Amino acid sequence: MHTFLFHRRTCIQKHTQKVSEILSMYHTHCLLLLLSGFLVLSHSQPGQEPDNTSNQTYKEVSQQNISSYQIASDNADFAFRLYHLIASKNSEENIFFSPISISISLAMLSTGAVGDTQTQILKGLGFNLTKVSEPEIHEGFRSIQHKIARPFTELQTSIGNILVLSQALRVLPDFDSAIESSYISTVLYANFGDKKAVIQLINDYVKEKTQGKIKEVISDLDSDVRMVLVNYIFFRGLWEKPFPSGLVSTGDFYVDENMVVKVPMMLQYNQKHWYLEDRHVPCKVLQMDYRGDAVAFFILPNLGKMNEVEKALSPGMLTRWHHLLQNRSLYKSVGVKFPKFSISTSYPLEGILPDLGFQNLFSPHANFSNMVRKVKLRLSKVVHKATLDVNEAGTEAAAVTVSSIAIKSAGHEIPYIEFNRPFFVVIYSPSSKSILFMGKVVKPKAPQSLD
Repeated sequence: MHTFLFHRRTCIQKHTQKVSEILSMYHTHCLLLLLSGFLVLSHSQPGQEPDNTSNQTYKEVSQQNISSYQIASDNADFAFRLYHLIASKNSEENIFFSPISISISLAMLSTGAVGDTQTQILKGLGFNLTKVSEPEIHEGFRSIQHKIARPFTELQTSIGNILVLSQALRVLPDFDSAIESSYISTVLYANFGDKKAVIQLINDYVKEKTQGKIKEVISDLDSDVRMVLVNYIFFRGLWEKPFPSGLVSTGDFYVDENMVVKVPMMLQYNQKHWYLEDRHVPCKVLQMDYRGDAVAFFILPNLGKMNEVEKALSPGMLTRWHHLLQNRSLYKSVGVKFPKFSISTSYPLEGILPDLGFQNLFSPHANFSNMVRKVKLRLSKVVHKATLDVNEAGTEAAAVTVSSIAIKSAGHEIPYIEFNRPFFVVIYSPSSKSILFMGKVVKPKAPQSLD
């Protein structure tokens, strides 16, 4: 298993590219940016299919790894900075989102930006542009997307983008080439005078790419929208050690000192997992593996220590836990009691992203002239929505981000861990070193059924 963070290679030649377009006229249109993701953790246990990258040359693979390693730590840093900002505004609520999808959508948006707008996007994502060049950043994201999308028998992943433009607009060739080569993108043109047809086109495309699990990413479009960008992630994994479907009973989940809710609890005992009780941070950490390229980390704070553990959450802490869990002595039989639950979240990121350095995106100073000629665009809002369902058969998760550029702006003694109070979750892809989903479960409710 790969480590989370890698030092950047300083021997790679820096390269910068600036494109300046003088606009002869300005019209204001709209860009709606949608980010969708879906996660299913199933209860069945088929065999694993090996990695299918052997046809690439060693040189190509090495260059991809260097690029992805360079941006891995910055991606992780962005994920936790975003988490803590969301947590500061939603301290008593469930938190769940897809940081890699948000990063990909913003990085893709940067290819159409110019000057300070582009710089703010890349710096807001955490990149030090004196140490890593813009081409290296996009190559790193390209490598990450290909790694996430590699085929496995029991791990299905799809990631990509679709850009839907008004028939009256045409993306610039450099932007078209950049998003096609680095962001697995397709450009389609539609008649935005027929909003229903455009909505149907977008929803049908995402439904197909997510195998029917995301049926509707948008239900309406503002009248001045002329361009829609959809970034989607679909992930379906299988537990390596599934929960027995018959061992479910009703138990108490302690939301806080004053609130207790009844939830169905799954039970697994005498199965081996990676498990540690941290001596420095007051929590227990359980790593549950999937068959294929994904792992889940569940972090359960000790009683009364939720705030202390939350403050300690960082890329370094996650790396530390990962390294500790490499110790074979921590791979042990563990009793696990885990709730069946559902959570649904929605975040207006336009109120959060400026605190991460994305100021120009939401002002008239935004410059996206690398995207479409003779058009003045600026970002008006970013909404990220996510849901997570867990039952004895597995887990479902979906995330949708909407960004718009608009005119106005048991038995013998074994360790036992019971997730009967708020806990943290991180779903991670080892090969891409990317956090697919992360969050905090505070108030579980009755789960939805898996299809």
